[in-house]
Amino acid sequence: MAKDVSTLPFSAYRIYQLLLSFSLALFIICTAVQITLLFKPLYYFDIGYLNIEEQSGLDRDTITENYDYMINFLMNPVPQEFHLPSLDYSSHGAIHFQDVKRIFTAIYLLIAITGIISAIGLYVNIKKKDFHFLKITATALALFTAIPLIAFVLDFNAAFVFFHEILFTNDYWIFDAASDPVITILPETFFLHAALLILGLIAIGMIILLIAGKKLSKK
Repeated sequence: MAKDVSTLPFSAYRIYQLLLSFSLALFIICTAVQITLLFKPLYYFDIGYLNIEEQSGLDRDTITENYDYMINFLMNPVPQEFHLPSLDYSSHGAIHFQDVKRIFTAIYLLIAITGIISAIGLYVNIKKKDFHFLKITATALALFTAIPLIAFVLDFNAAFVFFHEILFTNDYWIFDAASDPVITILPETFFLHAALLILGLIAIGMIILLIAGKKLSKK
């Protein structure tokens, strides 16, 4: 009797399921990052909660004007010159924002690619009534969420520095408030709140996958 290839540990079918799970997990992670970038109310809340006006010496209108510009600049995948509307900035500061823009443009591309792959994979697996990949994806997301959370609890500052050292090939992300006053309106705690929102959205995605997998398997 021929063996069912889906039961073989290193079969093409198993590899396909793992790749589908990886694609779906990456799609959820990247989408959570982009949603957080778009969610300006988090920053607007932090202006008051973190006393950003007092710490920066700037009024709320100036703070929101420059923050909105930065977000719109990062969201737009079209290459453009960085130019804060009402704050000074150094050439190194402008280069850093261009570097960040390239990262978010790459994330947009990843969302498109993994979204297409995940949609096709979901269609195929739903037809086959095989939903085990949802549990694999949820497990991967759980690990991705747990590791950063532990790092944040132990030392967020160290995790923050480590994150920048991985993503950037220069040290232009180390801002001097004298030449780049924009850093005074971007306190580290705000980035912690943004990171927690990303992890929270990923956790929601994980829960939805588990519930969907359980219900679909019963059917």
